[in-house]
Amino acid sequence: MNRFIPIASLFALFTALTVHAGDIKTGFVKKVLKSDDGESKYVVFVPKDYDGTKEYPVILFLHGSGEVGTDGDKQAKGGLGKAIRDKGQIFPFITVFPQADKKSWGPTSASGKRALAILDQVEKDYKTDKKRVYLTGLSLGGSGTWSLAAAYPDRWAAIAPISGGGSTKTAKKIKDIPCWCFHGAADATVNPDKSREMIKALKDAGGNPKYTEYPGVDHNCWDRAYATPGLYTWLLKQSTK
Repeated sequence: MNRFIPIASLFALFTALTVHAGDIKTGFVKKVLKSDDGESKYVVFVPKDYDGTKEYPVILFLHGSGEVGTDGDKQAKGGLGKAIRDKGQIFPFITVFPQADKKSWGPTSASGKRALAILDQVEKDYKTDKKRVYLTGLSLGGSGTWSLAAAYPDRWAAIAPISGGGSTKTAKKIKDIPCWCFHGAADATVNPDKSREMIKALKDAGGNPKYTEYPGVDHNCWDRAYATPGLYTWLLKQSTK
């Protein structure tokens, strides 16, 4: 009789794993990060074909000032969240949507630290590719993309800052991170010179960033940027060593 126990155990294990895989929620999933500072709501997009058997690339998305709050939901409505919905949710990245409660994504700010803690939690909860973790954001989040990239240059396989400015003094720290920056030429909220200066600084430091500027487009150039199919193909080609 004992010789049949391993087979039964394996069958039970297989059944349990099958049930677990079937219970995995996909699409836009609302989550809560619990820490010593309390609870923080966030959203994670899980690709429809995710079943926990293979590693997925990850995007951390930083929203703009219009989505600042604590509802834990509106940060995934526009920007990259809208682009994912426009694609019918056929999107090959696990995508993380933290929410800032104040207008800062700086690495020393509470929101910046919380965004990274949420990213860490997602990497624990899901099977992810640690070599393909990408950072992007728009407006306030575009500036946050520049600053978090400079603070943690070894973490990101690539960055895509949109309609935001950074510090040119950090160019040497981030010159080796693949970068594709976007800005509207008619942006009256964040002067496109902010992005132009960053791109020039990166090139002067020896980097090779990509830059797309949309003629006649105001602050919201992110709808066009995130609708660019080549952006995601380009991201998937980038990985850390």
